[in-house]
Amino acid sequence: MEQWFSLKWFGYEMFRSYEWVHPYFLYGLPFVPLLFWLRNAFHRKHKQRLVITYHSEKEGRDWLTLLRFIQPVCVGLALCLVLIALARPQVVSERKDRFSEGIDIMLLMDISDSMLEKDLSPNRLEAAKQVARQFIKGRLQDRIGLIIFAGEAVSLCPLTTDYELLYGYLDEIKPDMIPTAGTAIGSALAVAVNRMRETKGDGKVAILISDGDNTSGNLDPTTAAQLAKAFGVKVYTISVGNVIRQVKRDSLTTSNALVDEGGLRNIAALGSGKYFRATDNKGLGEVFKQINQIEKVKYIDVTSRDVSDYYRIYLYWAVTLLLIAIATKSTFMANILED
Repeated sequence: MEQWFSLKWFGYEMFRSYEWVHPYFLYGLPFVPLLFWLRNAFHRKHKQRLVITYHSEKEGRDWLTLLRFIQPVCVGLALCLVLIALARPQVVSERKDRFSEGIDIMLLMDISDSMLEKDLSPNRLEAAKQVARQFIKGRLQDRIGLIIFAGEAVSLCPLTTDYELLYGYLDEIKPDMIPTAGTAIGSALAVAVNRMRETKGDGKVAILISDGDNTSGNLDPTTAAQLAKAFGVKVYTISVGNVIRQVKRDSLTTSNALVDEGGLRNIAALGSGKYFRATDNKGLGEVFKQINQIEKVKYIDVTSRDVSDYYRIYLYWAVTLLLIAIATKSTFMANILED
């Protein structure tokens, strides 16, 4: 607490900042001068008077006469300060903190050549990157990681809350980052499960974005989905686009076939998640909005109040003024004939 004898405690801004625990004591302040007026009115006839001829070189009351008002003024101010102290002035500052446990989310992104098809603008891969970026912006305190896959799966970014780092990795994703042809969905999902297997609790989610069926990798998607369920990882799958021009069951086969939904739908069912289909940019954005709502983290707002009491300041002032009044009782400042 700052020095109590500072005059700042009587400033307008200081009183304005207070919250009063017992404000009804403040209603007694106007009655303090009234008490002195009543005392003077009732005792005026009983005062002893001694008529003495006194000539002053100055007209009116001189400073010695004015000093006699020190005692009653000190007593009056002391009473006012006691009332202020009884009203208990406080300064209360509130702070609101938001807490959440957060969840772990792995984004699994297909970067095979078919993701360059332009049925989404500017192409499937870039559309997926843009929507993933918006999805990350909507999360708070969640750890998010990034896995890319084509003929094999690569963990591009581990689980992190450094979203700026994630944005940087998203910007760098290109199809030529994995030269092996194919779509290793099972391997990508296995890498995601491996990244999250040590995470405690139920907040583990894998979001897999692809436009085709599993055509490569060492692990079958069904087995990977069962593995995800065993480790408590919920799997959401998203198929993007209308057609795929290259079905990679063997490198020599080229066709104009519809996106294979069966494999991705089966993975989502086994992984206790949900399957989504996005045929354009708007649809892809809506899919991520739905996932964002499904996996919405519950937040707890905790409000803390810091309370500082200042009634002691005014008690110190009141005691000081009363001591001054007592000290001047037997001096020339008091009129002995009125006592």
